[in-house]
Amino acid sequence: MIGIRNFAALLVATLIGVPAYSQIRTVTLPSKSPIVTIRLVFTTGSFVDPDDKPGVANLTAAMLAQGGTRDLTYRQVTEAMFPIASTVDREVDNEMTTFSGSTHIDNLEAFYKLFRSMLLEPGWREDDFKRLKDNTINNIRVGLRGNNDEELGKEVLYSQLYRGTAYGHYSAGAISYIEKITTDDLKRFYQRHYTQSNLIVGIAGGYPPEFLDRMRKDFTVLAARDNDPAPAIKPPSIDHTRALIVEKNTRSVAYSFGFPIDVKRGDPDYPALLLMQSYFGPHRMGTGRLFQRIREVRGINYGDYAYIEYFPRGGNLMEPPPNVARRSQIFQIWIRPAEPPQAAFALRLAVYELDTLVKDGISQADFDRTKEFLTKYVNVLTKTKRAELGYAIDSLYYGIPDYNSYIKNAVAKVTREQVNATIRKHLRADRLQIVAVSANAEGLKKQLTGSGPSFIQYNSFKPADVLAEDKIVERFDIGLHPDDIEITAVDKVFQ
Repeated sequence: MIGIRNFAALLVATLIGVPAYSQIRTVTLPSKSPIVTIRLVFTTGSFVDPDDKPGVANLTAAMLAQGGTRDLTYRQVTEAMFPIASTVDREVDNEMTTFSGSTHIDNLEAFYKLFRSMLLEPGWREDDFKRLKDNTINNIRVGLRGNNDEELGKEVLYSQLYRGTAYGHYSAGAISYIEKITTDDLKRFYQRHYTQSNLIVGIAGGYPPEFLDRMRKDFTVLAARDNDPAPAIKPPSIDHTRALIVEKNTRSVAYSFGFPIDVKRGDPDYPALLLMQSYFGPHRMGTGRLFQRIREVRGINYGDYAYIEYFPRGGNLMEPPPNVARRSQIFQIWIRPAEPPQAAFALRLAVYELDTLVKDGISQADFDRTKEFLTKYVNVLTKTKRAELGYAIDSLYYGIPDYNSYIKNAVAKVTREQVNATIRKHLRADRLQIVAVSANAEGLKKQLTGSGPSFIQYNSFKPADVLAEDKIVERFDIGLHPDDIEITAVDKVFQ
């Protein structure tokens, strides 16, 4: 739904003769680079899926990106893209749907002609629809449920934390509902939500000055605005720690656990929480406290990380992807799979470390080291024009300056006392939602219930201080009782 400010701007534009497409938001990063990157983000996604057909947003975007145009089949599109070494990628999340691609300036006209037609003149062919629907169902059954325990656990965690809200279903949908979706459902979604008011046009590189205006003018064929109000997102409160074990025939036990937090980019406490994350569990790095205590010292698993924002496909990515911005976020700990004899201890140790962080905070030495690291690390996140453009679009969405200067300026001012106060304000080691993907769910349930010990044995020497800490962790009560643990079969997840 167009806001009052946007409506006023549109009215003024009409009165003074400014083109109507001035309501389409733009983010530009002009340079002398011969590579031109285009990133179109629609601020819509799975959070406006019809209640009885989750998955419509995802399939709509798939049909645009992989379903051909009115005049060209998808095969003809890919054949036309091949000689110019270009593709169009798509990403669908709760509140953002992204289409992106890059091409050499010499091929810009040829690439844009295809790109524009894919989004504005979709083919809507039934054979493409059947192919993409079958692919989506197969990706859930085989790609997610069958082959990716870690991503499965993370997505189940979100569905548990946001039950009853517009975030409460997997963005790709659920199999039994996807089977009922028709091309008419996709066309309705496209007409309602692919609008000028939802569109952000991003472009970077050495594009001609007039090219941006042409793009914006082209997209005025879309409906002017989305008349559906954005649904409120209020996750249900958690009054005690609970767990869901997804039972499947798998070798190890993967965990994800956490709770919603009322902090996002632009909020006063965000920089302090980001510094905490960079100390406690930076993604795919060996410097974090969780990694050091669980993997480095004890060798229990491959890695252990913490997050304050949604981070999809963490097993494949080294840095967080842009354009998955959300109005509601969670604090999450990801424990990569541990062997069953060590699995219960691994969870107790992670919760114990979280409890210690909340009680003791970050030391001055660790604060100084992390502050220096974070100030430099933000440069890594925007090291490519593709990523820089994505982050710039996110900054427009959140209403903040460019991400690098926003973080560097804020982190330069934050103190250790502020970080520790923010940790105590927003984090906790109780009232957790835990998700495990494991075989022998009943056996794991017994190990996790109550305050009984979860012993660990090593095949190599461990220092006395580690063994002494183990004795504490073995009996650390994570607050679970038999009635707090639910078990479900993997073939029922996202079914």
